[in-house]
Amino acid sequence: MEAATTRSVARARMGSGLAVTVLLLPFGGYGLARAGVVPEGAPIVLGLLSVIAGSVLLPALCEERAPFRHSSSHLAAHTLTGERSVDVNRITTVRLLTTFSYGSTYRTLLVRDAHGVRLGITTERSRRKLRRAIEKADANAARGLPRPRVSRAARAHLGLAPGRGLVVHTVLAFLLAAVSVSLYVVAVLRLGGQ
Repeated sequence: MEAATTRSVARARMGSGLAVTVLLLPFGGYGLARAGVVPEGAPIVLGLLSVIAGSVLLPALCEERAPFRHSSSHLAAHTLTGERSVDVNRITTVRLLTTFSYGSTYRTLLVRDAHGVRLGITTERSRRKLRRAIEKADANAARGLPRPRVSRAARAHLGLAPGRGLVVHTVLAFLLAAVSVSLYVVAVLRLGGQ
């Protein structure tokens, strides 16, 4: 199991590195344009392609995909970077990632365990298993055992807290996405000389 966990973490880091590289392509294109290797407008083209690829690739790196395997102590699923298995008895953090596309809101629960494995939970079956694991961890915290850090929005999405945290989270996620993409596009346009 330890070797599988190590491979899972390594694949996840490699996928994240690829996503960051895609987002940095326009800056490399700027350097090549300054050296005269590529046309001056290359950073703009690379920037637009990077925004599209990054917005699709980053959220999907760790999301669960079929086939799913659930045992009494693990959630396992395929992801873009290979199979991942999270130990639900040793969860350290749970966060909610909210993304937007074509007027829809998509929510993914990012779960990390003590081994450093991260899995994006998207299915109802996995959410029920995660909810039970958090409830069990909360009950064990009364006996002095460590409790996972679960964001307020994640608790609201799982039905473990009032929904107010989910509304605030959604508004902040939308504003952060809009501002981040705007700043990235402005930086790419500046590199392209526009």
